[in-house]
Formats: sequence, C-alpha cells, structure tokens
Amino acid sequence: MKVAIYPGSFDPITCGHMDIIERASKLFDKLIVTVMVNQEKKPVFTAHERVALLHKSTSQFKNIEITHFDGLLAEYAREKNAATIIKGLRAVSDFEYEFQMALVNRKLNPDLDTVFLMTSEKYMYLSSRVVKAVGIYGGDLSEFVPLEIVKDVTEKLFTGRMENGRRN
Repeated sequence: MKVAIYPGSFDPITCGHMDIIERASKLFDKLIVTVMVNQEKKPVFTAHERVALLHKSTSQFKNIEITHFDGLLAEYAREKNAATIIKGLRAVSDFEYEFQMALVNRKLNPDLDTVFLMTSEKYMYLSSRVVKAVGIYGGDLSEFVPLEIVKDVTEKLFTGRMENGRRN
C-alpha cells in the first residue's frame, strides 16, 4: 500500500490545501493529512479545532486519515509506514525552504521521499495568513476556505476579534 503524509499547520485549511489533498489522494492508496504542531507559530485554532475542520472539509475522500503530531516528521512517517511526504508549492519562494526540509527529512529517514505538487494557479495567492487577515474583519471567506467550514472559521476569527476588544 502506498502511503503518503501531507503535513501542515492548516490554521485554517484553505481551498489551496484542498486542491493538494484532492490531487494527492488520487496518487496514493492512503493519504494522512497531519496537523503539525510548530512551537514557533502561534496558531489561532487549536490542534483539535484544526483536526475537526479537516474532518469536515475532507469527508468526501475515502482514503484519507486526519491526525495531528508534535515531533519530527521523518519519525512520524516511519511510525505510519509512509514513504512519501507531500508538500504544496504556491510559488518559487516556497521551494527553497521546502527543499531544505525535504533534505533534512531524507537524512533522518533515508526511506522517505518528498513529492512537491504545485497548487492550482487560482490558489497561488492564497495562504492561511490571507484567510485570517480577511476573516478577522468579517470578510467573506467562501472563496478561500471549503464551504463546509466558512461559518466555523468566520465565527472563530471575527468573534475572537470582537471579544478581544479590537473592533476598530
């Protein structure tokens, strides 16, 4: 069985992430979409909230497992018997960092390869950071995140802004 892992912060999941998930799910028998906990980032959504959003967004895929992990991706891939890491690229600027990480993962786990998938051109501008910037001001997120989670993401971002007293 060909198993791949698509890791990310998914804070929150975007239509660009969904594009990569859909395409990668067709290439592998099993795709493990993993919320990685990055100690350097301060996510808006908890790891459990991100997992729940992913479950809502990916229910149509039968060969996907949603998990979260805090540790070395190369070791996690070994635990899950995954031989491939999937990384989405929006632009050339993403490549240098992702290439470096692919080499590190390969050094830590020589049986692990990384496959880079270019996102669809209609999502090249899209990032979780953009979604948060629009959502915090109550903007329409229906073109940026899966329709199944628009309400959840808008409520978390906009309501959180209002509760923190940052109305203006």
